Amino acid sequence: MRVHAVGNVCIDTTFRLDRLPEAGETVNASGHADGIGGKGANQAVAAARTGSAVTLWAAVGEDADGARIRQTLSADLDLSGLVALAFPTDRSAIAVDACGENLIISGVSCARGFDPLRYTDLLQAIAPGDIVVMQGNLTVEVTSACLQAAKARGASTVLNASPLARDVAFDLNCVDFVVVNEGEALAMTGCAVPQEAAGALIAHGAGAAIVTLGARGCVLLEKGIPAVFIAAPGVFPVDTSGAGDVLCGVFAGCLAQAMAPGAALRIAVEAAAIAVTRPGTLASCPTAAELSILMKKSETEQP
Repeated sequence: MRVHAVGNVCIDTTFRLDRLPEAGETVNASGHADGIGGKGANQAVAAARTGSAVTLWAAVGEDADGARIRQTLSADLDLSGLVALAFPTDRSAIAVDACGENLIISGVSCARGFDPLRYTDLLQAIAPGDIVVMQGNLTVEVTSACLQAAKARGASTVLNASPLARDVAFDLNCVDFVVVNEGEALAMTGCAVPQEAAGALIAHGAGAAIVTLGARGCVLLEKGIPAVFIAAPGVFPVDTSGAGDVLCGVFAGCLAQAMAPGAALRIAVEAAAIAVTRPGTLASCPTAAELSILMKKSETEQP
């Protein structure tokens, strides 16, 4: 099974701060660095490092940043779905404090102008049984159309509904697994209790719901099956900005290896725990060798 990561890719500039600024305040960073990021690219690389075949469907600009992205990601991914648009390559500014907490601002002209059903052969590339992973960086209309097309082609769909735009609701009826953090779950359902929020997401059409809880782990609720809580390993966080993408990408990659959702998610939680101990977004992703160890460990722990 192939994973199709449909979304965005960008250049990340990460600023290291003692603390995040207050409104209207200027704070000098202790350091900063550029890297490759974007939720689509992050999740695609994480999925690929599980050993699954992965194609990234995204847009870059016709500029040096776009060329850099293409060169860097070619080591991990099939980039036949990476197209160039007449916009500047998307960019994110990430501020990370001493505790690893972050805030992110993104310029998303390429993502907002990208329609993979129009600009690529995504529809023809999806085969029955493939995994299609999407996020919230493309327009809601494009995201919904891609998810519907994927289901019509017999694929399984994973929607990481992040970033979550205000007053915009995703159609979950074509989503097999919706992945959100606590804040996003609350915004989408009005439920502050993660398990209740997961139930509400399923009631809204999703086949299953994953609510991530940061350092506490996550909750998995599948339709007709009792909720499962998966604890996260205790680690000292350095930068949490890429952890959610690692979790979602590794989960999708493990699904493509024919793992059960619970087993796939346990590996994904451990992979995310590794990611928070490292700086950067894509740079924090565990290596293929590290993920192989986690996957083999999971095999030995199965009853």
